[in-house]
Amino acid sequence: MKRAVLLLLSLSLLLCACGAPAAAAPRELTVFAMDTVMNLRVYGDEAALREAQALIREIEGRLSVTDCGSEIAAVNRNGGGSVSPETAALLRRALAICADTNGALDVSVYPALRAWGFTLGEDAYTVPDAAALSALREKVDYRKIGLSDAAVTLAPGMEIDLGSVAKGYTGDCVAAALRASGVDSALLDLGGNVQALGAKPDGAPWRVAVRDPAGEGYLGILDITDGAVVTSGGYERFFVRSGVTYWHILDPATLCPARSGLVSATVVGEEGLLCDALSTALFVMGADAAADYWRARDGFGFILLGEDGTLYLTEDLAGRFTPAGAYAAARPVIVRKG
Repeated sequence: MKRAVLLLLSLSLLLCACGAPAAAAPRELTVFAMDTVMNLRVYGDEAALREAQALIREIEGRLSVTDCGSEIAAVNRNGGGSVSPETAALLRRALAICADTNGALDVSVYPALRAWGFTLGEDAYTVPDAAALSALREKVDYRKIGLSDAAVTLAPGMEIDLGSVAKGYTGDCVAAALRASGVDSALLDLGGNVQALGAKPDGAPWRVAVRDPAGEGYLGILDITDGAVVTSGGYERFFVRSGVTYWHILDPATLCPARSGLVSATVVGEEGLLCDALSTALFVMGADAAADYWRARDGFGFILLGEDGTLYLTEDLAGRFTPAGAYAAARPVIVRKG
């Protein structure tokens, strides 16, 4: 959902160490997969990099909603069916997050994304009328997705899209595979989803730049070691009609672009899958609800940018995030547990 459509994600510029000795030179690879450009920087041998690429292709082949040969496409086409244990486990986790966010994340929103044209390219963008959206209402509800072991069942007309978790899940899988191959330092930019394995070879944290959705600059720089940074926002995929901007992150409650008062949501944590899912969910929730959600849970922090330019930063990230560019002088609102 999140990635396939409009704004998605966020970006990240990777600020890497300079002057590293030749012996520490990384292996680098650019891959186009999951409808985005991925850049892999691995401090290891060529075999580990090839393994990472193959794993990305394998995951894409299972999860792509637009590849007619994928497991997800087959389930959508047939109204259900059996999937691999790996896909079933991912769907089960995604459904749990849908429930935990009270539907702010909903992996069944694909029919609505299609109605807006976000699945078909720029020439297909359109604003569906109220009647069309009302007719889709029964087709969007994650609670109607059945999952028993590896068997999936869908209500009539429903379709699953795991785009809101696929890149985060892929980052987790690739990082685990690299670690198993003996790699302890890598930076994976999966089209805006950043996954860090360990620290830089010199022991310093990786520095990831979080994009300013209003331009080419950055909200700030985040230090990270062994974790994920995922941003969703209204700047990646959108269109304008009659002066109104519509982006691809839809509110499952309205089936329209989410209008929560936020223009970007960045989630930071150890697990890429969770960060990926929550970057969409928190964007839909808005700052106040996102803060309440965070206070009741552990395992992640966030950086939110409001439409009024306000930066919201959870206290766990306060010492690791430095505002930059147009926000260099900003005083972020620190969200605290207490």
